Amino acid sequence: MFPLILAQATDGLTDACSDPPGAVCEFVFDLTSNGAVSRIADWFVARPLKVIVIFLIAWIVVRLVRRMINRFVDTLVESREQRATEREQREVSDGRFHALTERAMSKALLLSDQAERGKQRARALGGVLSSVASLVIYGLALFMALGEFDVSLGPLIAGAGIVGVAVGFGAQTLVRDFLSGIFMLIEDQFGVGDIIDVGEAAGVVEEVNLRSTRIRDVHGTVWFVPNGEIRRIGNKSQQWARAVLDVEVAYETNINHAVSVIKAVADTVWEDQLDTATVLEEPEIWGVETFGASAIAIRLVLKVEPGEQFATAREVRKRLLIAFEAEGIEIPFPQRTVWMHQMDQPAAKPKIDPSVAAKEFESRAAPEEAG
Repeated sequence: MFPLILAQATDGLTDACSDPPGAVCEFVFDLTSNGAVSRIADWFVARPLKVIVIFLIAWIVVRLVRRMINRFVDTLVESREQRATEREQREVSDGRFHALTERAMSKALLLSDQAERGKQRARALGGVLSSVASLVIYGLALFMALGEFDVSLGPLIAGAGIVGVAVGFGAQTLVRDFLSGIFMLIEDQFGVGDIIDVGEAAGVVEEVNLRSTRIRDVHGTVWFVPNGEIRRIGNKSQQWARAVLDVEVAYETNINHAVSVIKAVADTVWEDQLDTATVLEEPEIWGVETFGASAIAIRLVLKVEPGEQFATAREVRKRLLIAFEAEGIEIPFPQRTVWMHQMDQPAAKPKIDPSVAAKEFESRAAPEEAG
């Protein structure tokens, strides 16, 4: 008898509160033994409370994740501020900022602007990561909330999976560009104003975003390079640069004399410290580099401010041309020796007058006719 009564009670609880029954529905069913009241309490009390708890937990998780991202961004900002401070201290220790001249102020403003751009990129990256994390967490919370109201999640998950695969397949290039842009911003590989070489395009960076990088080359052409297509980056504007010149002289030139002249010219550029040709250290002569077809190349190296290697090289070449002319050092150029050989011409055939030839023929034929 008792097992039968227990089975009927269990069936009533299952019909009212599903299987397994919820705690609130079971508690109300035990008090009232009314399935309808139990279901109402489950739908309008228990399940909304569960949904509230789910979203409350999701909110807490989002807050924790955002705090972690903010700490990560703060670390990036601090590291970039530290690098900017070290560079400014290095500039001051080199003695180039000893007075608040116009050039010194422009250098200081440039360093400050670069540091500020780096911090802005780091904060923008933090905002993107926070948004993505919030979207994922609240999306999961929404699916869990729908499951509490007996919504079948199988078709939803399957449909979302199909849509995700289709979108991912169609937008895989966009996703690759986006991820590459995130890592570029995290690693601070380059920024606006830097001179970079990405293979097919090289020039000054005008804009950096998560999808593409805009570069303007020396001819004024603007290149939009997707971040996912960048396999390697050559940055010519970080910390310092180097102007490398292979100065060619003729084989008959006294090498020691040529080296001394080249070094003296490079030292004048170093001492002058021009606005567009700031040499950081004493120029170096690395010696004879190559033996060419008509010249010997002597390598000169100057360590300069980033981005000033091109102007420095042009200034050194101009002064070298003047110094070589003054010192009598020959700047070689390809030379060829051409031998002219005149062939003996055959004797010209004598010209024959047709009237003379006819008379001679008639004189020879006359005796034959007489005989």
